[in-house]
Amino acid sequence: MKSIYLVAGARPNFMKIAPIVRALKAHGGLSFKIIHTGQHYDHEMNNVFFEELGIPEPDVNMFAGGGSHSEQTSKIMVAFEELCQHKRPDAVLVVGDVNSTLACSIVSKKLNIPVAHVEAGLRSGDMNMPEEINRLVTDSISDWFFVTEPSGIEHLKREGKSDTGVHYVGHVMVDNLLFQEKKLADTDTSDFETNNFKIAHVAHDKKYGVITLHRPSNVDNVEVMTRISKALREIANELPLIFPVHPRTQANLEKFNINLGPNITIAGPQAYMAFLNLWKDAAVVLTDSGGLQEETTALGVPCITIRENTERPITVEEGSNVLVGTDPIKIIAEVRKILNGKGKQGCRPNMWDGKAAERIVKVLAKDLDMID
Repeated sequence: MKSIYLVAGARPNFMKIAPIVRALKAHGGLSFKIIHTGQHYDHEMNNVFFEELGIPEPDVNMFAGGGSHSEQTSKIMVAFEELCQHKRPDAVLVVGDVNSTLACSIVSKKLNIPVAHVEAGLRSGDMNMPEEINRLVTDSISDWFFVTEPSGIEHLKREGKSDTGVHYVGHVMVDNLLFQEKKLADTDTSDFETNNFKIAHVAHDKKYGVITLHRPSNVDNVEVMTRISKALREIANELPLIFPVHPRTQANLEKFNINLGPNITIAGPQAYMAFLNLWKDAAVVLTDSGGLQEETTALGVPCITIRENTERPITVEEGSNVLVGTDPIKIIAEVRKILNGKGKQGCRPNMWDGKAAERIVKVLAKDLDMID
C-alpha cells in the first residue's frame, strides 16, 4: 500500500489536514502518517483538540520550535530529512503557506519524493509577506497542485505549470468548517470564554461584531495600528465589538499605548470551536486573517478585511468579503453599510461543498497507483 506523509506545522494546519485524514480513512487504499513539525507550540493542542477534529494525534512530532524564519526552516528541514531517510514515504502532502510547508517540500524534492500542495496557486502579489514567498517556492517544485479557487489555476498556468498536475478541488478549510459547525450544534458551549458575551447580545436581539488582527503589517506599525484602532473605537459606539487578541497584537497595543475604549470587549485567544461559536452569528467580522476571509464567505457572514491585498480574491468577487485597507473612513463606512442593510450579498463559491478532501484523495490514490 502506498504511503503519504501529511505535514502540519501549527494548529490552523491541522484544520486543513483533518478532512484529508478523514477522507483517507474512508478510502482505505492509502496509508498515511501525520507529521507535526512543531513549528508552533500550542497548549490547546491536546487530546480533546484532535478528538474535535475527528483525527488521531500526530504520529511524529519533530519539536522544531521558533526562531527566525531561517532558523525555523532549517531545523524543520534537518529533522524532516532524517525522518524521510529513516522511512521513506511515496508522497508528501503539505498545506497552506507556513515555513513547514516550504521546508518539507524542499526536502522531499531533494530526495525525489513527489509533493502535493493543498491550497496551491494563491497569490497576494505582496513579496513583503513571508507567506507569499513560501507559496511561490512550494508551487515551483510541487507535483500536484490542489486549488481552492479559479485565481489559483490562472496563477499556476501563468507560471508554466502543466494542466495535468493542477486540480480544482474546492477547499479543505470549508470541509472542516462544515464538519465542525455540525458538531457545534451538539456541543455544550457554556464553558466557552465568550459565551456570556454572545448570550447577552443574542438574548436581547442585539448585534455584535468580532475583531481579529495579527498581520505584522498592521499590528507592528504604530501609525497603522493607531489608524485601525481609531476606526474600531468609532464603530464600537454603534456596534458592540469583541476582540480575541493575539499575543503579538496585545503586546503592541501596550507598547504603543493604544486604548480601544470601553465598548470593545477584550478576550484571550480562542480555541477553534469556541471562536466558531462566536463569529458565525456576528453582524460583521473585521479581520486581517486569510482563513477567516474564506470561512466567513462559506457561511455568508459579512467580512471586512483590513488589508491592502488578498491572496483569496474569490471571497471578494463572489463571497461576503470586502477589502478596505487601513483607512478609518473606509472601514467605518463599510460597517455602516452592513448595519443599514446595504452591505454586500455574497454566495458560497463553486465546489466549496465539504468534499474537497475526497477529491484530493481520489486523485492521489489514482496517480500513486501508477507509480512503481
